[in-house]
Amino acid sequence: MFGKRGNEGFGKTGGTIAPPAPVATPSSSGPAILAEPQREPTRQQVAPPPMQTPQRKRPARTDEYYDTKAQVFSALIDTIDLSQLAKLDGESAREEIRDIVNDIITIKNFAMSISEQEELLEDICNDVLGYGPLEPLLARDDIADIMVNGAGQTFIEVGGKTIESEIRFRDNSQLLSICQRIVSQVGRRVDESSPICDARLPDGSRVNVIAPPLAIDGPALTIRKFKKDKLTLEQLVRFGAITAEGATLLQIIGRVRCNVVISGGTGSGKTTLLNCLTRYIDTDERVITCEDTAELQLQQPHVVRLETRPPNIEGEGEITMRDLVKNCLRMRPERIIVGEVRGPEVFDLLQAMNTGHDGSMGTIHSNSPRECLSRIESMIAMGGFTLPAKTVREIIAGSVDVIIQAARLRDGSRRITQITEVIGMEGDVIITQDLMRYEIEGEDAGGRLIGRHKSTGIGKPHFWDRARYFNEEKRLAAALDEMEEKSKD
Repeated sequence: MFGKRGNEGFGKTGGTIAPPAPVATPSSSGPAILAEPQREPTRQQVAPPPMQTPQRKRPARTDEYYDTKAQVFSALIDTIDLSQLAKLDGESAREEIRDIVNDIITIKNFAMSISEQEELLEDICNDVLGYGPLEPLLARDDIADIMVNGAGQTFIEVGGKTIESEIRFRDNSQLLSICQRIVSQVGRRVDESSPICDARLPDGSRVNVIAPPLAIDGPALTIRKFKKDKLTLEQLVRFGAITAEGATLLQIIGRVRCNVVISGGTGSGKTTLLNCLTRYIDTDERVITCEDTAELQLQQPHVVRLETRPPNIEGEGEITMRDLVKNCLRMRPERIIVGEVRGPEVFDLLQAMNTGHDGSMGTIHSNSPRECLSRIESMIAMGGFTLPAKTVREIIAGSVDVIIQAARLRDGSRRITQITEVIGMEGDVIITQDLMRYEIEGEDAGGRLIGRHKSTGIGKPHFWDRARYFNEEKRLAAALDEMEEKSKD
């Protein structure tokens, strides 16, 4: 026995040793988890400021540290009963591990300072209970993305800029074990036979894993982190993503049940903006969300969340996005929200928008509102629908009311660059008009782009009657007038 916990049900008393959790499996070359240098979590921030305070780095760890950790880890695995540990909540389990590790350090008489011992305790707790070297990155709320390119290279996005982290994994086996732990929590798997997987963390962060043999240099893990404090339109105004008048316009668009498509490139903030818009859905509306990986964070009380399912190992049982969208039409939805439209399900969404489900929303990858309309048209064709081009465009024009374009600029900042109405058809062409656009005027000495949101001078938007129906026409008129006045300055 090691230490005082041996008689409380967590030390082993003989018989078969309980196998460790997936990321804590020892290998012939030593323990499977040997976390590399980690940084302290920073204080939580609502959003990354333009410049981040440099993180305090720990002293470089020596071979002696890793040798000590290997011995302590091995002794811990031989001592603790993980089947009993699994019955505890996270905090209690950490306390048990810390107590036993302290006893091991005392018995083996390792010469360690208090700070070194604390680092060792934290590392081992992360290895056994959490996601190993990823834990300090996941704890930081100023990180937007974590990108692991094999065991030896990890990048993070902070303040719109991608920088390399000093976090490392012992080897690709350890990294794959952590990937398997993440995806298994949502009933999915990643291995040689199924090397691509989308999953999510308990906090809603989006995870993508691509494993060998497709990833040549080791598993590639990408995590799009969700902030603990959800962003609001008011905060987007403070960050310069939109003006106060533009935010009011978006509030009204969400409130008066316009059918909205949010367009943008990867990392432009489409899902964040969709979350912001959903805050203005009335609490008495029944909302159904359809997503590949559940990440939307709606605050309304009447929300049904649906998620696609990949095929099983026999290639059966797949539930596609189109299956979800078609089924939710039978669930009496008042609004349908599709996290990301990628294929023929767009036709079913358009049909829903056009048949009484006003206020439905979705996101799509495209670089402009006009390109967004073309993408929708091509995705319908991908679904095998043999409709005339004019008919398809009439369906689009009759279904989509507003396209909101989001962009990530070259300085790392994110902006809402256009709010565009879909007016209707003129011949074979879909007619649109911009209500607001963002124009870049230059850059400052620090390389940050300078620009402003400008009104296009449209007197009354096409959804004016809808705004009047919801008693929002006065607020809409005031917001448009204010936008136009500021554009003249």
